[in-house]
Amino acid sequence: MRILISNDDGIYSPGILALAKVAARFGEVRIVAPDVEMSSAGQAITSSRPLTYKHTRIGDFEAFRVNGTPADCVALGAYNWEKVDVVLSGINLGHNLGNSMWHSGTLAAAKQAVLLGLRGIALSAPADDDEPKYDAIQPWLEKVLALLLPDAGLSLVNVNFPKKPTDMCWARQSVRHYDGKVIPGQHPLGWKFYWFTVTPMQAPDEGTDRWCAEHGYVSMTPLRLDLTNEQELALAQARHRLG
Repeated sequence: MRILISNDDGIYSPGILALAKVAARFGEVRIVAPDVEMSSAGQAITSSRPLTYKHTRIGDFEAFRVNGTPADCVALGAYNWEKVDVVLSGINLGHNLGNSMWHSGTLAAAKQAVLLGLRGIALSAPADDDEPKYDAIQPWLEKVLALLLPDAGLSLVNVNFPKKPTDMCWARQSVRHYDGKVIPGQHPLGWKFYWFTVTPMQAPDEGTDRWCAEHGYVSMTPLRLDLTNEQELALAQARHRLG
C-alpha cells in the first residue's frame, strides 16, 4: 500500500512525523506538506503562481515541501508518485470537529484525495500550550489505521483523538451555531488589525463528533463531497416544478 501523508501545520510539525511512523507499519510512506503553516486554508488551490516541490527528509522518511496549500500538496504528491492508495492528513495540532470542517486545511487535504479518485483520512488531536505528546494516542492511532485502511468502502473519514482515549466511536458531524466576534486592535505603528473569534453557543448532541471527543472517544466521521440537501431538493422540486 502506498500512503501519501500531508497536513496543514507545515512539513516540520511533530504531528506529521508521529503519523508517518505509525503509518509505515501498514505500507510505503511518502510525505508531501506545505513548507509553512497553512492552517484554516480550506480547499484553496494555488492558480496565480507556479509551485515548487523540494526534496527534504523528515526523520527516516522521504519528504517534499511545497510552497502552497494542503490541497496543492496532495495534488502534486499524487502527480509525482504513481499509484497512491490513500492520503493521510495530520496529525493536526488541534481538533477539527463540527463546523471547523468547513475551513480545515487538514480535512481539505483528505478531500483533495477524494477529488483525485483516491481515499482520504484526516486525523486531528488536541493542542495546548505544551509541546505536543503523541504517546497517549499512538496505540489508538494504530487501531484507527488498522480499521480504516483496509476498508475500501470508506472514501473520506474525519478522525479526532481526545487527550486520553478510552474507546472509539462512529459519529456524525456536530453542527452548532456559533457567536462570531470581530475584535479590533491597533499596531504600534498605527494601522488597524482585527482578530476573528468564535464561541460555541450550544452543547453538542450525543453521538456527534464533539460529544465523542468530550467523553474520551476517538471519533470517526465518514463524510462525502456531495453537499446536496436531498430533503430540501425534493421539497423544492415539488413546490416549484420547472421545465
